[in-house]
Amino acid sequence: MALRPADGAGIAAAAARLRRGGLVAFPTETVYGLGADAGDDRAVARIFGAKGRPRFNPLIVHAPDLAAHRAWAVFDERALRLADAFWPGALTLVLPRTPDAPVSRLVSAGLDTVAVRAPDHPVAQALMRAAGCPVAAPSANRSGRLSPTEAGHVAASLGGAADLILDGGPCPGGLESTVLSLTGEVPVLLRPGLVSRDTIESAVGPVETAGPALPGTLPGTPLESPGMLAAHYAPRAPLRLEAGAAQEDGEALLAFGAAPTPGPASGVASGYAAVRNLSPAGDLTEAAANLFRLLHELDALAPDAIAVAPVPEDGLGVAINDRLRRAAARD
Repeated sequence: MALRPADGAGIAAAAARLRRGGLVAFPTETVYGLGADAGDDRAVARIFGAKGRPRFNPLIVHAPDLAAHRAWAVFDERALRLADAFWPGALTLVLPRTPDAPVSRLVSAGLDTVAVRAPDHPVAQALMRAAGCPVAAPSANRSGRLSPTEAGHVAASLGGAADLILDGGPCPGGLESTVLSLTGEVPVLLRPGLVSRDTIESAVGPVETAGPALPGTLPGTPLESPGMLAAHYAPRAPLRLEAGAAQEDGEALLAFGAAPTPGPASGVASGYAAVRNLSPAGDLTEAAANLFRLLHELDALAPDAIAVAPVPEDGLGVAINDRLRRAAARD
């Protein structure tokens, strides 16, 4: 594994690795991705092996812009409108594959659809343009574990499984992209993310949400989208949600807003392991950017558990709570 700064030389080296079938971790505005040439079956298969990811869990194909994506995905009027409104950005669209799509069937888990996104990050954009190929990229971590928002998270999770890691600093958004399916008459929100449902509906009209009985959770059954497994994004320590306070000395606290002061009067254990705050001001954008980074910090302290304060279920809070619920669902 080589850790390189995301300067011109580093991006050129990473692009060359991709063209040779290598795996490159790189920053986006959401989280770090583990990229491979999406047209190379062997390179895409290496992603699944490096992450320990089941083959029924599809990947997102990244390209710089709409023009590139039209070679492998069918864009109807709704998709064109959404791409115009949100690309480059943190919205992934699940669309029908073109009949002669030059991307591996492995990225789609064998389905006749493909998930596509144009990331809004200068390093990601420069890498894709230099590589000259579509880039299949899930998050750059072991499958089911905390998503990486810094290059150090990638190195700690994947070790030498990535051929090269481009260090472009912390990811500004801190949460994965929103995933929207346009394969039916009504758009369906498959995964909440940095682009809110309300914002999408303002561009394309009513959106349904995938129900609680998530498709594809039986082994071997293809998922329609990444991020739909019931248990995902998990630290090593168990999470206790809607807690608001650490009640045992071995617990750590992930607070939101005003954090309670330890002591008998507050009911908070005086010797709890640590406290981190997603946003002392109660700002959901700040909380989203901090979520995985602070969970990484607390988990590194090896607490008995992590107590997580309530986060409002509106705006970006929907995506934050989605990640927390899946992280609390142990395999």
